[in-house]
Amino acid sequence: MPCQRNILYTELLLKIRTIELDGKTIKLQIWDTAGQERFRTITSSYYRGAHGIIVVYDVTDQESFNNVKQWLHEIDRYACENVNKLLVGNKSDLTAKRVVSTDAAKEFAESLGIEFLETSAKNAANVEKAFMMMAAQIKKRMANAPVVSKPAISLGPGKDVGSKSGSCC
Repeated sequence: MPCQRNILYTELLLKIRTIELDGKTIKLQIWDTAGQERFRTITSSYYRGAHGIIVVYDVTDQESFNNVKQWLHEIDRYACENVNKLLVGNKSDLTAKRVVSTDAAKEFAESLGIEFLETSAKNAANVEKAFMMMAAQIKKRMANAPVVSKPAISLGPGKDVGSKSGSCC
């Protein structure tokens, strides 16, 4: 069972989740802004250090899906170039109220080269899968990333200063 801890910062929710993936323990730090506009200015600072970003929209709200483009633009602007992204349509259980089709969202995600998944937070459908998908994407990218070594320091021949008799101690 994954470990989870929640901290509420005036409606900005920080979730700490620890999961097991391929025998490794992975700690996820999840900042949930609930898409609120007032957090847009501070979220840009969180993008900079992120390894992965999950953008969630409401399948029953066309405007929330339309806002995905703006959120992705912010991510492209502030996040690392190779940050992993996952598009998630939430409230998939509300089939009668759906206004954003699965096919349209999937096609949109594919056009951007990002993964797509639908979830239902209400009945927990695919919620764990979303976190596991993101963790797997990050793990794969990190495993394939070239190891950057620090440049070696070269010492020149230097000058012989000779030795003096005596010592300083």
